[in-house]
Amino acid sequence: MTILGLAPSTAPITPAHFDIEKVIRPNILALHPYRCARDDYQEGILLDANENALGHSIPRSSNQIQQELSSTLDTNLNRYPDPSHDGIKSRIASLRSLPGKDHVFLGVGSDEVIDLLMRICVVPVNEKILITPPTYGMYSICAQVNDIGIVRCNLELGGSEGEGGEHGRFSLLIDDIKAAILADPSIKLIFLCSPGNPTGTLISLTAIKAILDYEPFKGIVVVDEAYIDFAGEGTSAVSLIKDYANLCVMQTLSKSFGLAAIRLGIALAQPPLIQVLTNTKAPYNISTPSAQLALAALSKEAVQNMRLKCQTLVESRKQLQKSLESLSAIGVGDIIGGNDANFLMVPILNKETRLPDNARANAVYTELAENKGVVVRFRGKEAGCHGCLRITVGTAEENGTLIRQLQSALNDY
Repeated sequence: MTILGLAPSTAPITPAHFDIEKVIRPNILALHPYRCARDDYQEGILLDANENALGHSIPRSSNQIQQELSSTLDTNLNRYPDPSHDGIKSRIASLRSLPGKDHVFLGVGSDEVIDLLMRICVVPVNEKILITPPTYGMYSICAQVNDIGIVRCNLELGGSEGEGGEHGRFSLLIDDIKAAILADPSIKLIFLCSPGNPTGTLISLTAIKAILDYEPFKGIVVVDEAYIDFAGEGTSAVSLIKDYANLCVMQTLSKSFGLAAIRLGIALAQPPLIQVLTNTKAPYNISTPSAQLALAALSKEAVQNMRLKCQTLVESRKQLQKSLESLSAIGVGDIIGGNDANFLMVPILNKETRLPDNARANAVYTELAENKGVVVRFRGKEAGCHGCLRITVGTAEENGTLIRQLQSALNDY
């Protein structure tokens, strides 16, 4: 078995008795790593990674915040950072209406939280997680790294009951999940993405409660809310934490806060689970510069700015949807999913059959990125997403360029 990503070599290995492939665990050698958006393209109008196109919300005019940030170089950067960051946790607890910092854990992006949850809850080889495709790819990547089994229960993939909601496309199939739990008691974690990536669709609190209340399931339900601030009031599962010790909600500063570069993820849960995560994490996992930016982003003024930018992006999402609908005649299908995030999922249709077409969608995606200067994401290989492009809502100028270049690409293909 070769090492994926490493070019073959005929050079002799020294010492001769060593073979790295016999040292590395077989599940790691077989791992196909998560391919992030920047692995494919790094230049152009980047509408492929669901970043906040309007940027961060830290006010430049606030003297207090500017003084805090300008003091970064005056801090003792030769010293390890605060291992707990209680100030950040307290601001997050206040923002999300939780009792206190003992309900908050900070990780290096949500990916560290995902990995830690698997390591503390799921026994390698013997136990499993459950995911609901189409969903975020890092759940399965982390599971394979940790030698954990994966049970897959697709979301509702048809649109006969409409888009999103309790029973529409990309809604949770509760009976299927319950059946999987009964069939396999080794399932320890259930990962639900709400709003979903790539679905852009909220999972209702009623559906989440149905799994939390299901007595045969003895594990933890993890609700990934990276995009929750684009979904409106009263949609977050954080409101359920007080009543459910078997719930963990993940959030991030990467999306609505526009701080993807600082890699700060959040777990919200009752104190026992938070304490176990804290006991297990690497020491000093959040750097001092990242912490100072996070603290500034969680100030009252910055949070107000964040909410205004989210409102702007939601309005832009509506306008972008209308613009995409205007391209129906040349092969843009109806938007699928609930449209609850900062991106849209749009099928590209075959010219003759008017059905979603992976070949045409992939050709348009490549043409946009390589010749038109606009990068979106091809998602046609995921369950229920045949022929689809996922398009991040950009600035008004970026969205306008996207529509013009998409029209040109569709005319060429």
